[in-house]
Amino acid sequence: MPRSPATAPLTLDDALARLRALARPEALAGMARFGMATEGRLGLAIPVLRALGKKMGRDHALALQLAASSVPDAQILAAYVAEPARFTVAQMNTWVKGLRAWDTCDQACSNAFVRSPLAWGRVPAWAAREPEFERRAGFALAAALAVHDKAAEDARFVALLPLIEAAADDGRNFVKKAVNWALRQIGKRNACLRVEAMACAERLRERHSPAARWIGADALRELRGRGASA
Repeated sequence: MPRSPATAPLTLDDALARLRALARPEALAGMARFGMATEGRLGLAIPVLRALGKKMGRDHALALQLAASSVPDAQILAAYVAEPARFTVAQMNTWVKGLRAWDTCDQACSNAFVRSPLAWGRVPAWAAREPEFERRAGFALAAALAVHDKAAEDARFVALLPLIEAAADDGRNFVKKAVNWALRQIGKRNACLRVEAMACAERLRERHSPAARWIGADALRELRGRGASA
């Protein structure tokens, strides 16, 4: 919920001070083992950031400032205080350009961007980008839409499969994992989309590039198992 007008708005300095008061530098080594960029990071766990965001309330202006900071924990907190209905394309693009870690990317997509009416338009735009985390954002957002946009028609997800095939040869770790994630989530949405996703995965498995073969094979393992249990 938005903060009450009677409550003084938090400044960026206030929010950062709250984050620093909760810092857990001893957690950074473990985070690094999971591929999380640790430069500037305070070591806060997602449940802590989620609870802090709930306590702070929605504040879109503050969210944009947090997202523009160089502190990964602050960028994740931004996703919990943003007001998705207020996003502009320019704001979403600027936010994505500042991402430097897979978790800040995924939290922004899954907790903020996915709830924006502009979300669908950002998927092809970001999927075509060259920087690693901007491209990842396109596919992380596609995965989030497959989970959260319950009203979307199957055709919208089928139309994303050519984007997956176009990016599947990108061997960068955080791109190929997001491409795989999007493919799996589309296939898990329903039986019809599972058929479409599996056909896409089969095509990828036949390619020469190691990235595409891995994406296809991994998706098929999950989707076939899901089909057998359906």
